[in-house]
Amino acid sequence: MDLKIATWNINSVRLRINLVERLLAEEKPDVLCLQEIKCINDAFPWKDVRKAGYEHIAVHGQKGYHGVATLSRIPFKKTESLDFCGKGDCRHISADLDLPGGLRIHNFYVPAGGDEPDPDINEKFAHKLAFIREMTRLYEKHRTKSKNRMVLVGDLNIAPLEHDVWSHKQLLKVVSHTPVEVDLMNELYASHDWVDVMRRFVPETEKLYSWWSYRAKDWEAADRGRRLDHIWVTPALSEAPVDMKVRKDARGWERASDHAPVIATLRL
Repeated sequence: MDLKIATWNINSVRLRINLVERLLAEEKPDVLCLQEIKCINDAFPWKDVRKAGYEHIAVHGQKGYHGVATLSRIPFKKTESLDFCGKGDCRHISADLDLPGGLRIHNFYVPAGGDEPDPDINEKFAHKLAFIREMTRLYEKHRTKSKNRMVLVGDLNIAPLEHDVWSHKQLLKVVSHTPVEVDLMNELYASHDWVDVMRRFVPETEKLYSWWSYRAKDWEAADRGRRLDHIWVTPALSEAPVDMKVRKDARGWERASDHAPVIATLRL
């Protein structure tokens, strides 16, 4: 079977539920993982999502900040939310899909890290680095389990490769592309020998973005993007990806998020 998974930092699900509905109608993913939903669980637009055909919903929400949600056409066997760094932030939810052989999808919203890339003077940046280290330790525990069928998606807030940003040289001291962040992401990437699905389809020598700042007067003309959103799979699923795309046009929708949806299809 083909499984279509989408990930999208929606930047307030209530404000942009019409855009969620549009993406679901146009792409018909089996699973949509949202980040930065910015609402508590009770305030989530459950009825709208179910009306769109997604009966199975896992939400880990927080008033005004953070929050993640996974919407699915496929039933869940189990869902779980982990608290990273002991802050009580709603930045992770996992869902085990009821599929032959099983499949766990981890949905993450990694801290952005503020503006100053110095953990000694910027607590937000220190938090981001600690968060990535905790993620790495989590997956190192599972690394020996070669049959693990897991997908990791979300806004990881790091653009690791030279062509994941509009200017490697100019962004080396800008949070999201600093060497310390890239090194930590590489450690996370190695923690379970993850496969970078997006770069399976777009060579590392080509530019690839999923985020364009609101600050640009004409974001599309400037095209100063970064690849902050990711889809990874474990080695057990290394041959599963058969398609990937970034819905860049969604960045131009009315009252859009500054992130574009990233969509991958796995053949299971």
